[in-house]
Amino acid sequence: MTSLKKIYVGNLSFNLTDQDLMKVYSQFGEVSSATVIMDRDTGRSRGFGFVEMSDDTAATTAIEKTNGMDVDGRPLNVNEARPREPRSNDRPRW
Repeated sequence: MTSLKKIYVGNLSFNLTDQDLMKVYSQFGEVSSATVIMDRDTGRSRGFGFVEMSDDTAATTAIEKTNGMDVDGRPLNVNEARPREPRSNDRPRW
């Protein structure tokens, strides 16, 4: 079984779709998934997303080639995704 390499893609144009993100990254290798993160309240893009690639070498090349790349008028901020930090639910809500 191959492990997927997850890539964080930030500073996305709010017009970009999952398909647009997949198109950008598929030129570097097979993309397992490409997801633009949407705001659950407004349904609008939050300006970042994640791409998963099954080939480590292709993913590394994609990170190097797309970091700073202009896509829809915005320079992408790209790096290997880090595991999500646990959220603290014990903070006051006032």
